[in-house]
Amino acid sequence: MLCTKEILFTRNTECDYSSAYVSLLTDSELVGYGMTFTIGRGNDIVCTAIKEVANRLVGKETEDLFSNMGKTWDYMMADPQLRWIGPEKGVIHIASGAVNNAVWDMYARSRSKPLWKLVADFTPEEIVQSAAFRYISDAITKEEALAMLKEKEAGKKEREAKVVELGYPAYVTSAGWLGYTDEKVARLTKEAVAQGFNHFKMKVGADQANDLRRAKIIRSIIDDPQYLPANLPPRDLEGEALRGKNAGPTGAVLMIDANQVWDVQQAIDYVSGLKEVKPWFIEEPTAPDDILGHAAIRKGLKPHGIGVATGEHAHNRMVFKQLLQAEAIDVVQIDSCRLAGVSEVLSVLLMAAKFGVPVCPHAGGVGLCEYVIHLSLIDYIAISGTMERNVLEFVDHLHEHFVTPCSINSNGRYNVPLNPNEGYSIEMHKSSIAEFEWPNGTYWVGARKDKA
Repeated sequence: MLCTKEILFTRNTECDYSSAYVSLLTDSELVGYGMTFTIGRGNDIVCTAIKEVANRLVGKETEDLFSNMGKTWDYMMADPQLRWIGPEKGVIHIASGAVNNAVWDMYARSRSKPLWKLVADFTPEEIVQSAAFRYISDAITKEEALAMLKEKEAGKKEREAKVVELGYPAYVTSAGWLGYTDEKVARLTKEAVAQGFNHFKMKVGADQANDLRRAKIIRSIIDDPQYLPANLPPRDLEGEALRGKNAGPTGAVLMIDANQVWDVQQAIDYVSGLKEVKPWFIEEPTAPDDILGHAAIRKGLKPHGIGVATGEHAHNRMVFKQLLQAEAIDVVQIDSCRLAGVSEVLSVLLMAAKFGVPVCPHAGGVGLCEYVIHLSLIDYIAISGTMERNVLEFVDHLHEHFVTPCSINSNGRYNVPLNPNEGYSIEMHKSSIAEFEWPNGTYWVGARKDKA
């Protein structure tokens, strides 16, 4: 039987990188952990919403929940009074994501498998049964999804073995933050190249001339073979992994991210002015739920060979459905806790596979890297069957707070989580919670004393 505990976890003095963290307890030793990422103010509101959502599960038998995770998701989302403050968007939706992720974490732990392995071992019927299909049958039916999954069944074991051996492709944003000096941009870019990465993302939107200068600095390093690791085999510039990505002579790819700063025509004009640095795509060029705006931007940038990516703030599967139907994006960027948990993510992965659009998840926040490696592995092994064009964001901070943190190998790829007891990899160290839980963690108590 389930009961819950919510923790507000905040990392720094500005209350920026934060998470609303939940533990689902049972009458046995089995526990499920979940969280959703925020950037500070409002985190306590999300915690309150998590409690309301999780209370709907209290008293349920865990095996009943696990037996049909799609039905469990539907039940979680069906409270009419909580739907009124959504429905399926905003605070209540990201709170539902934290709770659904915790149920999936508990399910994986109960079977002594990491989450990706639990789902990858499902039959096609079990995957379809676990996904959220309401409101998307005009884009993909359960029957279509089942047929797709059955087509991919034959190579699952081989794909699993391959990704365990090689790791999952990753990209970095470490050098691309606004406000860095040119020297810091150059240093961090060289470090990322030396670590084996060949996809690099930078933030843009504050000043076009400044963005162009910074991009040229990054390009000058990632396109120069002198900075490549000595043992790196040559990259195939004509291969599927780099097709249509505007890769440079070393096989390096540049992406740019605007975080929703422009109107539609502004986005077209601004990004057109950066065409000489040949970005693969512009991420979040405008309001995240403006489907037709994204479609217009994609059409306007197509002559320059620049694509469009979005999804970090796409608040539910219906937004992704429309983006795909409108041919508005070249890359799907799921977020592990903006969507309402694994069940809704599965529906988006299935739609992306049907429409033939690669999935490159967002992971720039507390715990997101730990989460999304599982989702990318599920996509590769069981759903799309490909990781050649996909890359998963990696941000190298705050991993020390997690019991089973993610890691990157020497070729700039995520290592596959293999600990049978880690579930969804989101359990936090008790010491981190004791230090940073708001408002009574030792860090915050000490800060108040210092301020007094």
